[in-house]
Amino acid sequence: MAEHLKLDNSERLYKEAQELIPGGMMGIRRPYNFVPGEYPIFFDSAKGGKVTDADGNEYLDMLCAYGPIIIGHREREIDAAVIKQIKEKGFCMSIVQEIQNTLAKKVTALVPSAEKVVFCKTGSDATTLAGRIARSFTGKAKIIRCGYHGWHDWCVEQKGGVLPKLYEDTLEFHYNDLQGLEDLLKAHAGDVALIIMTPIGHPNAHEVEMPRPGFLEGAKKLAEQHGAVLCFDEIRTGFRVSLGGAQKFFGVTPHMSVFGKAMANGYEISMVAGRRDIMDVLVSKAFVSSTYFNNTLAMVGSLATINMLERDGILDVISKRGHAFCKKVRKYVKASGLPVTFTGEPWMPYITFDKEDTGRYKKLRTAFYTQLIRRRVFLQPYHHGYVCYRHSSKDLGHAADMIAESLEEIRKGT
Repeated sequence: MAEHLKLDNSERLYKEAQELIPGGMMGIRRPYNFVPGEYPIFFDSAKGGKVTDADGNEYLDMLCAYGPIIIGHREREIDAAVIKQIKEKGFCMSIVQEIQNTLAKKVTALVPSAEKVVFCKTGSDATTLAGRIARSFTGKAKIIRCGYHGWHDWCVEQKGGVLPKLYEDTLEFHYNDLQGLEDLLKAHAGDVALIIMTPIGHPNAHEVEMPRPGFLEGAKKLAEQHGAVLCFDEIRTGFRVSLGGAQKFFGVTPHMSVFGKAMANGYEISMVAGRRDIMDVLVSKAFVSSTYFNNTLAMVGSLATINMLERDGILDVISKRGHAFCKKVRKYVKASGLPVTFTGEPWMPYITFDKEDTGRYKKLRTAFYTQLIRRRVFLQPYHHGYVCYRHSSKDLGHAADMIAESLEEIRKGT
């Protein structure tokens, strides 16, 4: 059995943080989202595909900062471009710099739905702006959603502090449920501005789902029949599934889409991309502005990231290695005989335990992820993982073997 990790410094820092910051850190990164007492709470450094915690324990990082790390931590070429911008040009000015146009040309050439774009900072910025654009363009009120779209009032799942009137026009359907979407559109006929959905289903703590045949195409057809804007939330899939996003991979072009995470390998940027006439409501009909949206370090980082992805065929390498890793894991999962489901191949691998009424799956989940973190593989019990470029075939083979060992350990205990 793998030994419990030394986490004294992490625990000390957490205790200190709770006196300074509500909960010690923002919600998704709090210990209860992992296995309390088993997972580190503070990291110290990262390089390539690995991360080191505050106690010196090194892990294979398969959470990748919840998705932004598409190539690897501390990528020299990307960081050098950002440092050059700092030293030679600066990055926070009263009006824009040329890099805005350069990056916009690059992404509009790659992303099918991108005739015009707006750069923001976070995924929540982008999804919320998409709603404003769609409402302004259509003159309608309702938003129909499917997926996680951030922490803003219109879509946040925890409703504490949010006025009901701020989300009462937001409706929800389930991924791959085309009939459910159609029923909502009919029930609110003539009043739906936006359908926003993830092109791959990845609800938190649930299996990753691929689109059934005709699902994405059907959603677009329904949107057009009902005069709504269809937006793909590609915050997780963009610049990961393909350079043009999942929309390019699946061959379905929405009217608008939002991107973030992998588009800058960790630098803070997101974007709304869409059809020219839809996006142009921001010329004078609707408003968006921010002191920091025009800061250019993340734009430089994004351009350098996308150039590397394109030049080196990185996404093909990730896909190939991801498929090989997932093939091994699926074999180990099947051999274990445990009630385990493995999804997300090849980009967003996720190991979940099949739910049943007794709650046994919760104990199995905790036991499995306890064994896995002790073997220095950093994955999350309630969120899918990621494969990045600096995860070598050897790294991923080792991760698969550690998954096998962890499954065997809990099988022996059942």
